[in-house]
Amino acid sequence: MKINIEKEYPNIAKVIEEKDLDELRYFVVVDENYADIDDEELDVYDPEDYNYLVYVTERLSSVLKEEGLKELIGRLYELKEFESFLDSEIDLYGVKSQLDGDKIAKTVLAIIDEILGKRQ
Repeated sequence: MKINIEKEYPNIAKVIEEKDLDELRYFVVVDENYADIDDEELDVYDPEDYNYLVYVTERLSSVLKEEGLKELIGRLYELKEFESFLDSEIDLYGVKSQLDGDKIAKTVLAIIDEILGKRQ
């Protein structure tokens, strides 16, 4: 999905070098989680418990650093839009939600933008 990073997420735009990035996937990748017998994530993220996998890209995780990622995780745990949430890695999460993938990505980006805004 196309976005205007400078308009929609100004605090993120201030800290990234590439200003011409215009798609959600450059910042947060949200994939549908489905049962695949060859999938190594299946034992951690059961598709019945987590219908999406969310990955914060290196572009954002490097500016958030560990402290910001931990704050993000705490905020994501509290979201009422997520029926369940699991952070098995600091930048990879399982989510169960009725939201679609784009809305999940935008929700995560909005929180990241707030976290970065508090630092400036």
